[in-house]
Amino acid sequence: MKIAFVGKGGSGKTTLSSLFIRQLAARRIPVVAVDADINQHLGAALGLDEAETAALPSLGAQLPLIKDYLRGTNPRIRSAETMIKTTPPGEGSRLLRITGDNPVYDSCARTVPVEGGDVRLLATGPFAESDLGVACYHSKTGAVELCLNHLTDGREEFMVVDMTAGSDSFASGMFTRFDMTFLVAEPTRKGVSVYRQYKEYARDFGVTLRVVGNKVQDADDLDFLRAEAGDDLLAAFGHSDWVRAMEKGRPRPLAELEEANRKALHTLWESADGAYEQRDWQRYTRQMVHFHLRNAESWGNEKTGADLAAQVDPAFVLREEPAPQPV
Repeated sequence: MKIAFVGKGGSGKTTLSSLFIRQLAARRIPVVAVDADINQHLGAALGLDEAETAALPSLGAQLPLIKDYLRGTNPRIRSAETMIKTTPPGEGSRLLRITGDNPVYDSCARTVPVEGGDVRLLATGPFAESDLGVACYHSKTGAVELCLNHLTDGREEFMVVDMTAGSDSFASGMFTRFDMTFLVAEPTRKGVSVYRQYKEYARDFGVTLRVVGNKVQDADDLDFLRAEAGDDLLAAFGHSDWVRAMEKGRPRPLAELEEANRKALHTLWESADGAYEQRDWQRYTRQMVHFHLRNAESWGNEKTGADLAAQVDPAFVLREEPAPQPV
């Protein structure tokens, strides 16, 4: 299952995504956590100190390795250099699983002990000083999008992505890569503005979107979110001494999270698990191809000097049980 946490900066999406990841780890469910935000805070939210968080490998820095591995023996992709962030898999491509080992995880993932389980943590990498004025952050998240495009995952395994703030993910098709998108919203006009943007963009692509209220203090806050989000409002989190302690670097076991917030977290789990029934691998692959062709025409062909439309394998459909992998 592929789960995204989105929202405006400061909404608490990293905190709630880390709680969701902790819940999965406590259940001994295999999980890959991905910090795709320009501000890299997910590692700290999962218990790493500042030095450990800063030392996380950067997916963006390993993009050539990632492309070369995923390309496999796909004859439609001439070289790793002609792969862009939206390149879809085809016959001969190597696919990723949540479990197992591969060069991408070996180079980019770090295993973090969480709630008695182990979480594989991937980080896009921070926006470096050398990037200023010459690169946009979407060049960093391209590695995440490629991994999502080549991921074949089942029900009892998760990739949880803490997305970049606001509506930046709409610069590519990455917002369609998920089984469930949790939009974290504070009970303010600014807090729900990103929801309106997501709702509008996602409407035509069948994106499953649920709103999760955060920093909800009273019934008036909850009524405000209900009025703005309607049936999309799934759950709400209130004040948490547990979260405050975690943010001070004094994490406590998840079992000590306040009962109301534990119930809200369990509601997220039930909703994510239930989204499995709506999976449509053909639509997923079709949307992947749609955004690849759009990116190829708008900038990819010119940048690579190749006809990237030729990378599309019309007979290939990504599915839960992958075909035998190329050696």
